[in-house]
Amino acid sequence: MTPESKPFYITTAISYPNGRPHIGHAYEAVATDAIARFHRLAGRDVRFQTGVDEHGLKMVKTARERGMDIRDFADEMTQYFIDMGKVLNIQYDRFIRTTEEANHRAAQEIWRRMEARGDLYLDRYEGWYSVRDEAYYDEKELIDGEVDEKLSPQGTPVEWTVEESWFFRLSNYQDKLLELYENRPEFLKPDSRRNEIARFVEGGLRDLSISRTSFDWGVKVPGHDDHVMYVWLDALTNYLTGLDFPDEDGLYARYWGEGAESVHIIGKDIVRFHTVYWPAFLMSADLPLPSRVFGHGFLLNRGQKESKSLGNVTDPIELAETFGVDSVRYFLLREVSFGQDGSYSAEAIVNRCNADLANDLGNLAQRTLSMIAKNYDGKVPEPCNPTDTDCALMATFDAIPKQAAAAMEEFAIHQALEAIWRGAGDANLYISEEQPWSVRKTDPARAGTILYRCAEAVRQLAILARWAIPASSDALLDQLAQPEEARDFAALGHPLKPGLDLPAPQGVFPRLELPEGQGDS
Repeated sequence: MTPESKPFYITTAISYPNGRPHIGHAYEAVATDAIARFHRLAGRDVRFQTGVDEHGLKMVKTARERGMDIRDFADEMTQYFIDMGKVLNIQYDRFIRTTEEANHRAAQEIWRRMEARGDLYLDRYEGWYSVRDEAYYDEKELIDGEVDEKLSPQGTPVEWTVEESWFFRLSNYQDKLLELYENRPEFLKPDSRRNEIARFVEGGLRDLSISRTSFDWGVKVPGHDDHVMYVWLDALTNYLTGLDFPDEDGLYARYWGEGAESVHIIGKDIVRFHTVYWPAFLMSADLPLPSRVFGHGFLLNRGQKESKSLGNVTDPIELAETFGVDSVRYFLLREVSFGQDGSYSAEAIVNRCNADLANDLGNLAQRTLSMIAKNYDGKVPEPCNPTDTDCALMATFDAIPKQAAAAMEEFAIHQALEAIWRGAGDANLYISEEQPWSVRKTDPARAGTILYRCAEAVRQLAILARWAIPASSDALLDQLAQPEEARDFAALGHPLKPGLDLPAPQGVFPRLELPEGQGDS
């Protein structure tokens, strides 16, 4: 079985719903959705999972501050994440909540397997704990805050915690983890993240506290109901819960292990949990590891990380309502080099989308389809023998699928879109230089050929970009009278049929305007 034919399982990190979703949540969801859609269009068997992590002390404290029952609070906040997915056209197969009974069963099964291996023991924990990160940190990792305040490496407050805890023998897995990074460099990308994690592991691993007794909102430890699992253990297990683990037939057999490609798309701030703790848990439980983990960068608001104190937190639903869902999707995917930090602003969204969507693809489609409607009774014209110029344009489009596929294999989403939009640029140059509106006066057959080539370019661009801007691409394909079964990558090789009746053309990409008060200050 080739990698391209293996079932493809892709997940986002699960979000903490102790606050409403912000632009970072939207960025990861859109990027992961785009990757999943790309592989579906390529004909692969794809399963895409996202969800929320509702356990942990952070949720308990926030619910208490709001005077709410913890379960009611979790239900309310989780709905905001579900709503965000609907608005942004996130096409997932499974939305998981760690409070589901299924996740409790899966996490408890992994616990039992780790315990059977002898990797768990009961002891007393004393150390620095960050409620916001749901993570423990060594003294050497802390940084100084204001007035003797200690902060985690992420800049979050830590507090000294003392309680009885179950521990996982993480120290037993140092060599195995280093061997994983060395022998399977594709396991963690980008390379800079892998190098950083390898250095962390080389510095020595301490055993990990994996249970708490100071609160009871979580998965009960088997045989010890006074303990709940440390949130990262049951949170990470969600990736298997969504495949019906501990049932190892069905979805699990299909999408996990050697017969499948499994990918976690996560933020760079939680790479350690996914590439140190998670593989060590799986090794201990004698379960296969994911194929790849990709740690993307942060999305910054005008170069600044969003925070409530700065008053620059963006509601992704409001952003989509202001600029349009596909405009926001396209901007996030095209503007940011996936894997690096990126920045956004209202001006940047307007400029990028007007240039690429309204001017390039939109203008090409509008000019082409309007001329066909006006001069060819709305029927796709018959192309004559291609000229060298026609052949050059066709060669450009013939090359794009491989270029896009190569970029997506490395999760270089922005480069895949760049390759596709080079096609849009070449097609616009072609129609401008060939001038079918003038040629028609002396050579109607040649003008028809030019318009056919442009209409075919629009069709291919719409299919090629459908994973990024699905609703807009479908609107273009509707105007080209393309049936639902002719909209995947396999359809690229089946050109438009001359004489096909086309509906009246309509603009798909209106020019965006800068909202009042959101210009450069």
